[in-house]
Amino acid sequence: MISEPELIGGEDFPAAQVLDRDSRESRDPRQSREPLEPRRPRPRRPWLWALGGAVVASAVWAGGLYAYERSRDEGVDLRGYRTVENLCERAELKALSVVLGKKSVDQETPTEKHPALDRAVCFATLGSPETGYSVQVVYELHKVTDPGPEFEPLLSVWASDAEPVEGLGEQAYVHRDEGDGGAWIRVLDGQAELEISFSDQQTWSPEKGQAVTETKKVDLSGIETVLVQDLTALMAALKK
Repeated sequence: MISEPELIGGEDFPAAQVLDRDSRESRDPRQSREPLEPRRPRPRRPWLWALGGAVVASAVWAGGLYAYERSRDEGVDLRGYRTVENLCERAELKALSVVLGKKSVDQETPTEKHPALDRAVCFATLGSPETGYSVQVVYELHKVTDPGPEFEPLLSVWASDAEPVEGLGEQAYVHRDEGDGGAWIRVLDGQAELEISFSDQQTWSPEKGQAVTETKKVDLSGIETVLVQDLTALMAALKK
């Protein structure tokens, strides 16, 4: 077994000397000059992968921040729908007017504005003010949350037998009351909910102790198609 060499006499090894070129070429080995100062090591360059990783991380962070700020500024996509102050003017109800009679009364309520929701309502009478049908148009624009998950469940509470309408908005349902008392159609189109409904006019009769229908009834056959036509026109008018 080879062991480490022992120091002789307890003295350390002599320090190594660094000779310059002139010392090495000198004929007299006893002649020597001061040793040259060793060259200082150059500082190491930063690792390229570390530098590249920092650049990529900064770019990703900046891109994420830009996307966040842009989404916050732009908000949800309203698909062209806008807040309106004159819903009755937008809801012309041309198809219903052919069946129920011309518009004789037009009453609009102020648009309710909120950072999360705008709601406009229009009341009208088609036909004679005394014997015509009462019409209501509702327009709700959701500016923050998605109304989609709650649309169908709420409709099922109002009328479980409502019929779906294909090709109108994202979801659409139409319902006709028994006895030709009225009908309604409701549509979800992105962040917008729209409804057109009508019903006969009734007044309370103290003598009979019940509500009495004042409306002169008309044939409502095919009224579902009529409602689809007017709601389609209203959706287009609300985007102008």
